[in-house]
Amino acid sequence: MANLLSFFTFLLLSLLPLPSYSMSSSANYTFPQNFFINCGSDSSVPAGMTTFYGDMNSDSVTFSGHSRSAKGSISSGLAAIYETARIFRQDSSYELETDETGFYIVRFHFFPFPDLFNAKFDILASGFLVLSNFTVPSNVTCPVIKEFLLPVKDSKLKISFKPQESSFAFVNAIEAFITPQYFIPESATHVTRQGNSNIINKDLSLSALTVIHRINVGGSVITPENDTMRRYWLPDDTYLIIKESAKNHSMFSDSLNYDTEEGGASGYDAPDFVYKTAKEMNIVDETKDNLFNITWHFEVNKNGIFFVRLHFCDIISQERNQTNFNVYMNGVFGQPISPYDIVPKLAAPFYIDFVVDSDGSGFMNISVGPRSESRTKNAFLNGVEIMQLIDEGGSVPDENGQTKNRGLLIIVGATVGGVVAVLILVSAVVILFCLKSRKAKPVESVDWRVVNANGTSSQSRTTVRTSPIGSTTPDMNLGLKIPLAQIVYATDNFDPKFMIGEGGFGKVYKGTLRDGVKVAVKRSEPGHGQGLMEFQTEITVLSKIRHQRLVSLIGYCDERNEMILVYEFMEKGTLREHLYSSNEDVGKSSSRSELSWDQRLEICIGAAEGLQYLHTGLNGPIIHRDIKSTNILLDEHYVAKVADFGLSKSGPLDLTHISTDVKGSFGYLDPDYIRCMQLTQKSDVYSFGVVLLEVLCARPAVNTHLPRDQVNLAEWGLSWQKENQLEKIIDPMLAGKIKPNSLRKFGETIEKCLQEYGTDRPNMVDVLWDLKYALQLQHSAILPQEFHEDSTTDISWQLALPGIPRLPSINVSTSIASASESEVFSQLVIDEAR
Repeated sequence: MANLLSFFTFLLLSLLPLPSYSMSSSANYTFPQNFFINCGSDSSVPAGMTTFYGDMNSDSVTFSGHSRSAKGSISSGLAAIYETARIFRQDSSYELETDETGFYIVRFHFFPFPDLFNAKFDILASGFLVLSNFTVPSNVTCPVIKEFLLPVKDSKLKISFKPQESSFAFVNAIEAFITPQYFIPESATHVTRQGNSNIINKDLSLSALTVIHRINVGGSVITPENDTMRRYWLPDDTYLIIKESAKNHSMFSDSLNYDTEEGGASGYDAPDFVYKTAKEMNIVDETKDNLFNITWHFEVNKNGIFFVRLHFCDIISQERNQTNFNVYMNGVFGQPISPYDIVPKLAAPFYIDFVVDSDGSGFMNISVGPRSESRTKNAFLNGVEIMQLIDEGGSVPDENGQTKNRGLLIIVGATVGGVVAVLILVSAVVILFCLKSRKAKPVESVDWRVVNANGTSSQSRTTVRTSPIGSTTPDMNLGLKIPLAQIVYATDNFDPKFMIGEGGFGKVYKGTLRDGVKVAVKRSEPGHGQGLMEFQTEITVLSKIRHQRLVSLIGYCDERNEMILVYEFMEKGTLREHLYSSNEDVGKSSSRSELSWDQRLEICIGAAEGLQYLHTGLNGPIIHRDIKSTNILLDEHYVAKVADFGLSKSGPLDLTHISTDVKGSFGYLDPDYIRCMQLTQKSDVYSFGVVLLEVLCARPAVNTHLPRDQVNLAEWGLSWQKENQLEKIIDPMLAGKIKPNSLRKFGETIEKCLQEYGTDRPNMVDVLWDLKYALQLQHSAILPQEFHEDSTTDISWQLALPGIPRLPSINVSTSIASASESEVFSQLVIDEAR
């Protein structure tokens, strides 16, 4: 099976577009000596191999607008360029007379004097809005440097400072110099958020970039004085997810084999110090197939597009063609790396470029891992650069001060503009007509009377709303409102034959919108316990999150005291419906599941991914607070999604707990939460542990008609798990179908989730890893006797898993410290299967 996976993975990777490798970019390049500007000064300041010249007597720098110079005292050890600054009280600009067109590196240096901390301003450079509402924090102890790569197509590079109203702008120093030709490629391998890839036609040479991260992997800090283009490089250790998965390769002492003619990098692409150091796999046992990945975790903008440059130089191999490996972006895209197909020499630097779409998580994971056919099962990385493409749709003032839309890749002609104008005019007429029609037909007419045919009266609904008539959520118009008439049409006036469920909020109906989209319509009912607050919470939460493992909110309706939520329709219903049937009158339940163990694990993994996103993938964590088997829904392919966010709570990133009254479902409630009334993410973990037991045992969380020791599923299941006899209470439909090691891992996961105190429970990312591991064990051909649970090396280190984040508790030669709740752990791969 492993060989088959290797073959298909190799075939898939071989069909991917070739990566964008480095080109000869510096054959005729000499590092320029302009422009290095000491702002607000008439003095020259040496800095390494270059000199910053005062802007008050420069022939190639001119001003427009009003500004003044300022001088302050700085701490010892700081460069002299921070002793002075130029201050702008109105729109002002520098104009730099450039001899060449092309890509320029532009850096702005800020280190405010005590009276400059209140500055707030914009900066435009080469027509791009590079800084908006920028201010320097008052607690800075070192200079702030902002770096950009800008295309310059004219004979002048204009840099404009625009103070915000009642504020001012300042700058201590400016660097602007041309880069080598082809320093930024015209195109690169494009990685979408779904992991698809293609060589795009986007002309990167027209895009502006801002530097987010520049990392010297395996090395120390590199300062501008030691870099060929005055760059800062930071060490990578703080970005490693599992530090023990990698080790620094000792500094390479020989000369590097730069070969730009063969497609390699030059000393200007990165300095020697980057290519002479590297991180490689920390291989504990040379006799094992160490097929794990090293993963770095970088914070990025949630909605950006990023230019990523990865630097490589094989300083770890003893001979050519010894080490081939893969590089992965965000765990969803893999690219094979064969260094000697690029430059056929040892210790020859090269780099590979990607354009990567944000996946919405606010982080970017970059991994390297060995290939199965490689002679040496190892992988390495020397450097990482991550730059964000500056928004192409920003409004940029032109030379006359007028605002124009900066569309870098889209040129709208006069003909298209005329068509757009006509469409706008027609749209305006249609809208006015609709508004006039709406006035002529108030809500009190036929549509409302139809609703009452099968529903409750309007008077009865006011008991759960804060006002008797009209919308009670005027501040929640998020573009999701659906007219009541459309919902009536979709459900055939809430015909009972379309009712598919009933919960704490009310009845749920299957419906079909006029465009043919199937939806689930949840309509509030008086006296169901959940009302306006839950309705508003559901809308607020779901309007700001989108994830493939969360049920999507299509819209809502709050006309005429109705509270209606419209979701994507999940064809297979709730998870509980597929586990057991329940006769509540006599308190009996029986297994009815036809789900295989593989399907059940996949469902649990899907739900865990949804919860992990809620806990870590947003600006602040969201605690679901009502995780149970009826709130995990399945689509037509049995793909699981988490639903029902009416009880959810959210908080800031540093949230430790929320003090609140206890809400949730009996049998799933965290005992720690009940005791202290402090809600945490670990409360969701406990509830999810109960769901895992439901999946395994196919019985309800609470059944009061059973013997006393069996009433509570969590307590009963834990007692059997602690006796290592969990197999005795599993769903009879699964008897003999679960491999012992898969069941063992699943049981351990349950036990960890159901710890009495929240601090003893794992994070959802750890739970997700365990579940994927249990699935891999179900597929693994390794015999049970090959596992040694009491060994110093955890078996999960020896058994590589496809795309599974590593547990923080894995031992290599020493124990690995537990990581923070927001971390996403390193990924493993078996025979490159992703």
